[in-house]
Amino acid sequence: MQDNGHQKMLVCFTIPSAGITFKAPFSGEAMHTEFASLLTLLEFIELNDKLFKGKNLKIYGDNLEVINQINLKSVCRFEFSDLLKKALDYRERFKYSLGWVPKEKNPAINSLFD
Repeated sequence: MQDNGHQKMLVCFTIPSAGITFKAPFSGEAMHTEFASLLTLLEFIELNDKLFKGKNLKIYGDNLEVINQINLKSVCRFEFSDLLKKALDYRERFKYSLGWVPKEKNPAINSLFD
């Protein structure tokens, strides 16, 4: 389904160890949605400092393009440079690593329809 050239998608993340799953409708292209999902998770972590303080934060996603951009291994498209900057700003506030997981093993995707 499209809305003004944007697909209706979901911003989502899961924190399996805490039993947390988040999903919300989002209108945008796939790359924008990937960044929005990560930034929503990072904002959640920041707002729930007591749950995450002092923990080794390992975040996984299934979009290698976004992961490589945040890990500074590839160049970001200009239209997403502000989103990349926000993700890097969060990394300055609290350390997190970002790694890749295959889409079929991504718990955020697997729990979408639960």
